[in-house]
Amino acid sequence: MTKKHRTLSRILVLIMVLALLAACAPQQTPPPTTPPGPPAGNGEAAPPQDGDVEEVLIGILAPLTGGVAQFGVAVYQGVQLYIEEFNARGGLQIRYISFDEEGDLALAVTGYHSLVDQGVTAIIGSVTSGPTMAVVPLGYADGMPMITATATHANVTVDGSTGMVYTNMFRSCFIDPFQGVKMADFAFEVVGAQTAAVLFSHEIDYSIGLMEAFVARAEEIGLEIVATEQFADAAIDLSSQLTNIAAQNPDVLFFPAYYRHVALMGPQSVAVGLDAVLLGADGWAGSLGVLTDPSVIEGAFYLTGFTDESDDPFVLDFIANYTARWGMAPDMFAAQAYDAAMILIAAIESALADGLEPGTREFKDATIAHMAATDITGVTGHITFDQYNNPQKTAFIIQVRDGEARFWGTF
Repeated sequence: MTKKHRTLSRILVLIMVLALLAACAPQQTPPPTTPPGPPAGNGEAAPPQDGDVEEVLIGILAPLTGGVAQFGVAVYQGVQLYIEEFNARGGLQIRYISFDEEGDLALAVTGYHSLVDQGVTAIIGSVTSGPTMAVVPLGYADGMPMITATATHANVTVDGSTGMVYTNMFRSCFIDPFQGVKMADFAFEVVGAQTAAVLFSHEIDYSIGLMEAFVARAEEIGLEIVATEQFADAAIDLSSQLTNIAAQNPDVLFFPAYYRHVALMGPQSVAVGLDAVLLGADGWAGSLGVLTDPSVIEGAFYLTGFTDESDDPFVLDFIANYTARWGMAPDMFAAQAYDAAMILIAAIESALADGLEPGTREFKDATIAHMAATDITGVTGHITFDQYNNPQKTAFIIQVRDGEARFWGTF
């Protein structure tokens, strides 16, 4: 029996034991036309019918095309669903315009300026860490309320060189250090690993942040790092790095990368004979949808901020409504985007209740203050913010079992 199978056997036994104990979480561009498409052109919600109804304009900055479009489209669709549901209640109406930054830092900056020039009061975005960090200082200087659903790098809300908090910037997702630490602890405490390897992209902030946190935590708890390999963002052949890792025979391989990289790593790890339990973070969401043969990552574990295996009526309604609206089940990115829109719009409502005029600096300042005081329950759990504007909420562990992403438990 291989180490991977021995480890999985131990984990299955643990699951059975827990189960027994239980018996006694400058262009406005619409996303690709995933049926059904947006209700109005140019990523803009239909205006309200009653001219007396208060209206607020917000922007959505996301990669709707390009290499990480799967993330961007999910975010767009999650935000749009919440806005449609909110507007259907009557009263305050939220209009939105979007900009496709294609996962590019320079385009993200262009997009930010485009949205500001069109008069947005707040921005949801961007999606990945690099483009988001490129625009956060601009938003901070402008006093622009901003929230990202998915940018996980620690420096999204904090200036890495000075430690200053970007008080205007919030997020509904976990941060990279949290995920890296959690997965190192999971490897050591649950998988029972004594040795680990790490394969990361040296060109992606997300991947670097996760790697650094995992390695630092591994050193603290006595999990030996026997190999550290890196790859370029555009790489398609990871076999040499995986061969080097396989030669060190690690108990686990931590692969902090996006779904498109998982689609490369999975089959290539099998081809080189790697025998290790695969571990990932929230960038793995959607991996099974791009893998021809899901069995190449069978038994893998990754951390996520959302699970559809819930009996919460609120979550079940979200899943049903999202599926009906978009013809597909929501993933973590869509769920976190739905919550991001909820957080922002609740703050906008509070700023209006303060008697302030939308679009003014006073209104934006009040919106930021109300976001900082968030205390809500979304589809990804109960959310409050710490002093760095990072959410305090539960983490979920997903395991690939029988070719499906299955909820393992909280950790």
